[in-house]
Amino acid sequence: MTDTCAQTTEELSALVDHLDRTTIWTVSEPGTFDYISDGFEKLWGISADVLRDDPAQLLETIHPDDRDFVRSQMEQDPEELSEIEYEARIVRPDGEVRWMKTEQIPIWDTNGDLSHVIGLSTDITEQKHREEELAVLNQILRHDIKNDMAVILGWMEFLEDHVDQEGREYLQKTLSSGRNIVELINSTRDYVELIVEDDEMDLRSVPLKSILQTEIDIRREMYPNTTFVVDGEIPDVSLLANDLLSSVFRNVLNNAVQHNDTAEPQTTVSFADTGTAVVIQIADNGPGIPDDQKELLFDKQAKGAASSSTGMGLYLTATLVRNFGGEIWVEDTDSTGSVFKIKLPKAN
Repeated sequence: MTDTCAQTTEELSALVDHLDRTTIWTVSEPGTFDYISDGFEKLWGISADVLRDDPAQLLETIHPDDRDFVRSQMEQDPEELSEIEYEARIVRPDGEVRWMKTEQIPIWDTNGDLSHVIGLSTDITEQKHREEELAVLNQILRHDIKNDMAVILGWMEFLEDHVDQEGREYLQKTLSSGRNIVELINSTRDYVELIVEDDEMDLRSVPLKSILQTEIDIRREMYPNTTFVVDGEIPDVSLLANDLLSSVFRNVLNNAVQHNDTAEPQTTVSFADTGTAVVIQIADNGPGIPDDQKELLFDKQAKGAASSSTGMGLYLTATLVRNFGGEIWVEDTDSTGSVFKIKLPKAN
């Protein structure tokens, strides 16, 4: 190895040897490992000496379904080599299958020639298992529970013309509870999708007007005792977001209604255009929010003392807004209520 390679390896190995699920290796000549850190044997279940003696053994540890893919990553043309990251399974000697995320980082010398390649392999098996479990949960929420609730709500709505006035009151309460369950399912589903997303969400141009109008129309049907007012026209612009934008509006609109105990609840939606962004303002005429609670509203553990809400909706909302490159905050209205302000960037 070159002096640069040796120094870099020494510095990185000192760090990596303290990590439980990561190993580091370096290659300066194809098919030869110059260095393999102490964590390799713990992760792979075989001694690093095996690879030093016969580097080809590494591919034999790769799961058969991933072997060709890993070989293609390892055998890139040195002249076209670039920093890459990929995931693949390994099979330990005891038959256990583990997921590894590998980063290959080429190091070039002062002449522009490839000096060596540094590799970092991290065990992400637990993360993969969580993703699989969340995917199953998402499937159950999306198809099974939500579909069954839709059937139940449909039959309850059919009963509206078959109950007396006293029974109608209880039917409406049951319908309201059922609809709240569907909304909780929607928020949970969106939260699951957010968790399993990559570190950076895929954003694209989405229309504000149609998405927000749909959510307002649904709220009008769900909450007939609340007046929904759109102050002016919904801006006909595109925002930089994705399909989860509807969840942002759904959660804030629901919050405006569910925490409003006034005799004539009203939710007002208005807008401000900053040029590069749009601020969507959703105000209510409810009891308002104390100043010491405003900053805590979007916390993951937030839950009102008198509320049946899990608090997950606003946490999800704030997380999504931040991932869209926007901001969300709450202020007092001119009267007694609160106004949630959602600032979202326009798509270029």
